[in-house]
Amino acid sequence: MKPIRQLAVVVNGDKPGAHELARELTALARWAGVKLRQTTRFPLPKEFLCRVDACCVIGGDGTLLGVAREAALEHIPIIGVNRGSLGFLTTFSADEARADFVQLLTGGFTLTHRSMLDCSTGPGAHDLALNDVLIKDEINSRLVRLEVFADGELVTEYYCDGLIFSTPTGSTAYNLSAGGPLIHPDAAVIAMTPICPHTLSNRSIIFREGVKLRVCNRSPGARLLVAMDGQRNLKVGVGTPIAISVSRRRLALAQRVGYSHFSVVRTKLNWSGGAAEAPKARP
Repeated sequence: MKPIRQLAVVVNGDKPGAHELARELTALARWAGVKLRQTTRFPLPKEFLCRVDACCVIGGDGTLLGVAREAALEHIPIIGVNRGSLGFLTTFSADEARADFVQLLTGGFTLTHRSMLDCSTGPGAHDLALNDVLIKDEINSRLVRLEVFADGELVTEYYCDGLIFSTPTGSTAYNLSAGGPLIHPDAAVIAMTPICPHTLSNRSIIFREGVKLRVCNRSPGARLLVAMDGQRNLKVGVGTPIAISVSRRRLALAQRVGYSHFSVVRTKLNWSGGAAEAPKARP
């Protein structure tokens, strides 16, 4: 990859050790001759990511999600350094960042381009999500009746607590907690997972990349909440359908050379078991 000459640094000061790590990494960047800008503000200051080569996010996955939309719009790759818990998105540990940061700044990393969801709830109400779009009752957790269409064809009507529309990246987030499938980040699909459906046969459905989904509220008197990555909400007018599709935008996410997705999944989810022993030859 190209060397990084101008770097934006986003620090979540609420994470233990984040400020100290930021001081160490920015010192390395200055030593390497990289120009810096830094913030702890959320949402990001206006045009904070303009005219930089990359953005280093020091925090947890939630911190990175708060930057993802702007980074995708500006075509800026994100280097995620984990100071949170799981860290599926912030793929560099603090120790890895300290050891490899100068090499990263010289282009010693690979990029994966993660798909995002485009969601619209009416004119002027539009947003992008890296992980998921959640649709539920606006006020409480009462059951809602939601009708789903794919490319104009009725899929089914759900009576449930809500629906999660997930990217492959977001399959390890709320989708997984709700019983949805794990999906490799390179798969070009959308996962739709109902939350506590009132019918035992309702399970996740996987849609192809080019699908145009539409969700209609069939619960009289209920207003819906549409949450983007659990951080931003879109308003929904009464009777207005919610449109969801895979965006043309992608998020460029930096990974160390030799990064293994399944190695990360095994570690983060505490999967047990090793490679099966080869069967012994019969005498």
